[in-house]
Amino acid sequence: MAGPPAGGEAPPLQGGALALVAFALALGTFMQVLDGTIANVSLPTIAGNLGVSSDNSTWIVTAFAVANGVAVPLTGWLMGRFGVVRTFCTSVFLFTIASLLCGIAWNLPSLIGFRILQGAVSGPMIPGSQALLIAIFPPEKRGTALGIWSMTTLVAPIMGPILGGYISDNYHWSWIFLINVPFGLFCAATCWRGLKSRETPTRKLPIDQVGLIALVVWVGALQIVLDLGKNDDWFASDRIVVASVFAAIGFVFWLIWELTDANPAVNLSLFKSRNFAIGTIAFCLGYAVFFANTLLLPLWLQTQMGYTATWAGLVAAPSGAVAVLLTPFVAKFSGRVDARIMATIAFAAFGLSYYLRSGYTTGASFRDLMLPLLVQGIAMSTFFLAMLTISLDRIPAERLPSATGISNFARITAGSFAASLITTAWDRREALHQSRLSDAVGNGTPYQMASGAIGRLGLTDVQSAAVVTRQMVGQAYLLASTDLFRLSAWLCLIMVVVVWFTRRASPPQGPVAAD
Repeated sequence: MAGPPAGGEAPPLQGGALALVAFALALGTFMQVLDGTIANVSLPTIAGNLGVSSDNSTWIVTAFAVANGVAVPLTGWLMGRFGVVRTFCTSVFLFTIASLLCGIAWNLPSLIGFRILQGAVSGPMIPGSQALLIAIFPPEKRGTALGIWSMTTLVAPIMGPILGGYISDNYHWSWIFLINVPFGLFCAATCWRGLKSRETPTRKLPIDQVGLIALVVWVGALQIVLDLGKNDDWFASDRIVVASVFAAIGFVFWLIWELTDANPAVNLSLFKSRNFAIGTIAFCLGYAVFFANTLLLPLWLQTQMGYTATWAGLVAAPSGAVAVLLTPFVAKFSGRVDARIMATIAFAAFGLSYYLRSGYTTGASFRDLMLPLLVQGIAMSTFFLAMLTISLDRIPAERLPSATGISNFARITAGSFAASLITTAWDRREALHQSRLSDAVGNGTPYQMASGAIGRLGLTDVQSAAVVTRQMVGQAYLLASTDLFRLSAWLCLIMVVVVWFTRRASPPQGPVAAD
């Protein structure tokens, strides 16, 4: 039996009702995470259709990230003020309406405006679905609830490029947003019907206006830096410098205010818990490495290996399939195994996957590219479940929405950092390797042998030089990719050490754990 519902009246969910509501909650998570990545591969198509430059089209992604980054940490306050169920269902419904508006946008400014709305209203969706999944399952099945949530959260970033690429290649780009409408309506209706009798108690919480304004300033400025920094050549741009100053000053002010205010918008006292603090750090760093490599591999395949967006996504698809197959078994045994051991398995499998990728060559077949991703699937099946079990250990029921909101905000921000850093590092390592290759080849014997062999195929000297240069660029990007894969493997090994600084998470017991 699950613990009593929040209101103490409705019986706990069981059987088909439990399965249906759990599916709807997982679908809400899937839609929100998917929408953070599905538009990325479609930006050139959208830009061409709307008649704008590719640089301007990046605001489609930036607008969503900034609005969502501000909204996520406010989840705890919203759910305390209006109730977890009401906040989540309203968020899903508004997200669906915003998706419809994005699909019918008539120009770039309207699309950016609707993406801001979409990002802002979707803030409570991920932490809300996580908190409600934990609440509707019995205490002994908490691992199953977290397993369902983690499976959808990790598979969605992999499905995003596949689905986005397929839609862009075969249909109008608006369908990457319109596809949310039927699923969003189903999710909102199902969750409200199944959970409205389990609404959590509400209380009239004062609005921390100063903390909210400071949060909007520093998170918005930080997201602008992370999303536009690479295109603006980072601190060579006045816009990036100003945004960085606002982000730094705003963060310091916000941190001091939230730690001293009687009713903070974001409850930072949760970090007094060792497991929450260290677990959240390890969670964020592990997700950042995963997200960075999720971006790097398709980027290399599409720009250097001639893969389409759809086929680049299919390379990573097996990892999602393995995660889906293994997660139910991992969840079943999670209560019997130390979460730190599960986290060690996850980071070790991630590290092995990245190490295997460091052996890629420009002649790698689809099978060669896919095999390391199968190992990653093992890591994906245990990573989220283990890190959430550690970080949410001994968190009281009434503070769970705040904890999940802060955890997801930190994870999303870490992913934004990773996306900016990985693409910048990739370009800079490529420039370094190309310089070294140019010095090695030069105009001496290696170059003469290569150009002579190419010339015997009927190419002129200029064409031969172009072929040699193109090969050097391809090899330079390969070396840059393998450098970053190898670095990722070492970072995962460091994370194995970090998780063992946490204490062993206690198995959930009693009604409080279910709530």
